[in-house]
Amino acid sequence: MTANVAEEKTPAVPVWNDRAVSVSERVDALVGAMTLREKIAQLYGVWVGASDEGGDVAPHQHDMEEAVDLDVLLPAGLGQLTRPFGTAPVDPALGALSLMRSQARIAAENRFGIPALAHEECLAGFAAWGATAYPVPLSWGATFDPVLVRRMAAAIGRDMRAVGVHQGLAPVLDVVRDARWGRVEETIGEDPYLVATIGTAYVQGLESAGIVATLKHFVGYSASRAGRNLAPSSVGPRERADVLLPPFEMAVREGGARSVMHAYTDLDGIPAAADEDLLTGLLRDTWGFDGTVVADYFGIAFLTTLHAIAGDWADAAGAALRAGVDVELPTVKTFGAPLEEAVTDGRVPETLIDRALRRVLTQKTALGLLDADWTPLPSALTGADLDTPDTLRGSIDLDGPANRALARTLAEEAVVLLSNDGILPLTAPRRIALLGPNADEPTAVLGCYSFPQHIGVHHPHSPLGITLPTLRDTLTAEFPDTRFATAPGTGIDDGDTSGIPEAVRAARDADIAVVVLGDRAGLFGRGTSGEGCDAESLALPGAQQQLLDALLDTGTPLVTVLLAGRPYALGRAATESAAIVQAFFPGEEGTHAIAGILAGRLNPSGRLPVSVPRTPGAQPTTYLGPRLAHANNVSNIDPTPAFPFGHGLTYTTFHWTDLAVDHHEAPTDGAFTLALTIRNTGRRPGTETVQLYLHDPVASVVQPLQRLIGYTRLTLDPGQAQRLHVTVPADLASFTGRDGQRITEPGTLELRLASSSTQPHLTTHLTLTGPEHHPDHTRHLHAEFVVGQEPAARA
Repeated sequence: MTANVAEEKTPAVPVWNDRAVSVSERVDALVGAMTLREKIAQLYGVWVGASDEGGDVAPHQHDMEEAVDLDVLLPAGLGQLTRPFGTAPVDPALGALSLMRSQARIAAENRFGIPALAHEECLAGFAAWGATAYPVPLSWGATFDPVLVRRMAAAIGRDMRAVGVHQGLAPVLDVVRDARWGRVEETIGEDPYLVATIGTAYVQGLESAGIVATLKHFVGYSASRAGRNLAPSSVGPRERADVLLPPFEMAVREGGARSVMHAYTDLDGIPAAADEDLLTGLLRDTWGFDGTVVADYFGIAFLTTLHAIAGDWADAAGAALRAGVDVELPTVKTFGAPLEEAVTDGRVPETLIDRALRRVLTQKTALGLLDADWTPLPSALTGADLDTPDTLRGSIDLDGPANRALARTLAEEAVVLLSNDGILPLTAPRRIALLGPNADEPTAVLGCYSFPQHIGVHHPHSPLGITLPTLRDTLTAEFPDTRFATAPGTGIDDGDTSGIPEAVRAARDADIAVVVLGDRAGLFGRGTSGEGCDAESLALPGAQQQLLDALLDTGTPLVTVLLAGRPYALGRAATESAAIVQAFFPGEEGTHAIAGILAGRLNPSGRLPVSVPRTPGAQPTTYLGPRLAHANNVSNIDPTPAFPFGHGLTYTTFHWTDLAVDHHEAPTDGAFTLALTIRNTGRRPGTETVQLYLHDPVASVVQPLQRLIGYTRLTLDPGQAQRLHVTVPADLASFTGRDGQRITEPGTLELRLASSSTQPHLTTHLTLTGPEHHPDHTRHLHAEFVVGQEPAARA
């Protein structure tokens, strides 16, 4: 009798909190129990900042948003918390405590105990104070190393998850179409296959740590006219399908990404945020994506203010919901009272609310946020004394030795040696003139979404939170017996030439001059690279080219080093510099990598993910152009780059031989198998990046002269050779045909095995036979590279 009474008194676990029940049943039960206001509350975020005292988060105010009263909002619930760590400098432990206490409050104040999903930026590392600043995505592309990028992303994800974050707003999968665009540094490169494979690896790493990866910006943002941020994009359906969409498709199919962020842009008059064919038809119905679509910040409101396809906030909210947007970010605006009123008066059907809500709650269920035993305590605070916040300060290290080692390895693989007349590696010169505006600037290695450049600049009295050695620091450590003279010569973009004579004198008095040029990352005009920092041309900012030319005139051997967010035309320096080293914002360990390469401690292995232009005005152009996009006799403008996509030198040499093809013919739904031998013929270990390009001589629609369809890194000791076997599915020759459907056509193809897009070593002609084939979204996406047995050494 007693047991029965006790059993009767035990409260039943609500269906939505019961892990024994299927996810769909849990979600359906919760949707059915919620009021309209409670439903809508799950579909928006609130921008907050964590407390550096460990208290509740506080709403962050922005000039594009109204004040938010959490006391009014929280009884209905809250879908997301926007950037609690990425809004102001906060000690990581106290930020985690603040987020924990806020989550407890959010769960306690709504009827169903649902916490918020917390998201952060993680474009080049967790964008939090004191977290590791890794190289920017353009450097990821320069590594041609998906395995390493996956490791980095997993490390970033673990740090985020440990302090209570659930979602990361990365990676950027926009393909570079115009290098003047300020956000080039955030991209992976100008080739869709490189962007797809590196980006997918990042997604896999982030998701492996339990963080929801967010693909952005879907789609067309990088194809804006004149490289201007948020400018209109003139992209046809074929360019969209064959250049811009493949990275997203791979990241959905192979990466397991659970979120997608719509782009700000419109394509042919349809804003991405209101494009049902894109966000529902293609993304969900064709590709099978079942995660959440989130708004780029303020993107739904932009349907009214910028795109003018909606008359008011309610119309904008309805248009976004119909298209397939599930969550409004960064804060409540159109999805608040305007949407509730629109549903009440019949302008927006409640079924659209329920559709988005099911996706949001399904994701929260998968994250464990609806489980009966959910706790707001993050793993990083397990066992900590939560009642005395001051004792927590400094107890969480988001930039530990393992992170820094990983950041250094990535930087080492990303630095690209563009040219070298034999001066590198340097052999302990007695006197080095270290010149240029980035030679002694700590933040010159950071991109615009690093915490110090994104947030820290607004808090000048706060310490950086991480150690940023300058190139001067690392070079003087690398060459302790060398005498250094330093002079900036000019600023990044101030146009000041008064310091050039001092730099010239220093160069004349030295054995070697090293000039360090490039960018300053920032946002919306506060830098020369970054979001809203677009360039009119690809000339070096400010008076840097004048400094460069003056140093070349001295006759002292000049090593040009670039710390930049985009490629720049270097004028005569492209051919007259003794050596050129390109680093795309290589992160907090980047100057160690550069110094190691200059000294010869490291053998460079980076390859260009974007072409370096010969002239500053031949834009937009990438290596992917068709015949008429390349140099010809019908235009006086020659867009041939100074250094092409895929280019990069090493301190050793490689010999490519013995190409064999199993069969020179294959059906349009078949595959080819190739093999080749690569030998290190130099005196030191080195890495060759084997790049496979496809040239289609005759096709039913205009094609690029060539395009990358595969690559692999091969590291060999001196004298060592490896046999490399490559399987190439015919699907990789497919493209979007005249009817808008993907097609593989019979006919002759040329495959080029190359060390850059302009340096093929081995070429073969192959023939596809049989009828036209129409591969779909389940087609093969990769060539397979397998290293075979090492051939016998040759005399």
